[in-house]
Amino acid sequence: MENLDAYKDLAVRIIMLYLPKVLLAVATLVIGLILIRILVRIIERALERAQVEIALRHFFKSATDVLFKVLLLISVATILGIQTTSFVALLGAAGLAVGLALQGSLSNFAGGVLILLFKPIRIGDFIEAQGHMGTVHAIMVFNTVLKTPDNKKIIIPNGALSNGSIVNFSAEETRRVDMVFGIGYDDDLKKAKALLNELVEKDPRILKDPAPQVVVGALADSSVNFNCRVWCNKADYWGIFFDMHENVKLEFDAAGISIPYPQTDVHLYQEKSAT
Repeated sequence: MENLDAYKDLAVRIIMLYLPKVLLAVATLVIGLILIRILVRIIERALERAQVEIALRHFFKSATDVLFKVLLLISVATILGIQTTSFVALLGAAGLAVGLALQGSLSNFAGGVLILLFKPIRIGDFIEAQGHMGTVHAIMVFNTVLKTPDNKKIIIPNGALSNGSIVNFSAEETRRVDMVFGIGYDDDLKKAKALLNELVEKDPRILKDPAPQVVVGALADSSVNFNCRVWCNKADYWGIFFDMHENVKLEFDAAGISIPYPQTDVHLYQEKSAT
């Protein structure tokens, strides 16, 4: 009986010692999970209002959920009296090992986050980066996919893309078309300039403001070169570029104005032999 009473007393003491901790730990776990769910929803809605890319929204939502739950479990373990120092150290060591092993991938991930947050490029933009040109087809967390004009797919790691220079041809609504047309030195310069101005005036796609510019740009080795600079909406760039070259050739031919090509005149002199 004495042993039984002793066991009962021990059980009562254990219950009195640990029951409050267990109840507090359970309450903390339940309330913490509810709060985490609310916080994750708030963060998700904030990202939606900020118009963050959907891939990045899902990642932030999952990462935040996991992080908060890990912190909650550590808190619950601490309430129960479980030593968490070694556990935290183990997590830190594991994180360091994973970080070193995935250094390149983490760099690409960080680059993807920067691109998706700051949006230097968007889907549909025509860009030049890392020695490649193409239309942005997809921006993912680790890489960006370009489609070239001849329908090739180029995959660029986001780490290199975010740390290198990017030329975005679609960032602005208008672009300047720079063209050079040459005529012969014997041709009528004023007539050629008037024809170029007339062609510019006739094209409705060319904007009036900023004003078009047709000027003599260089007196080259075999031609007088006109610089023709006009502004247009970005969608009309290549149409104007190709049409202007074709129309200038036709108009110059009809007006008898030559378009010289590089050539070299060789003069031979016969030396008289000494007798």
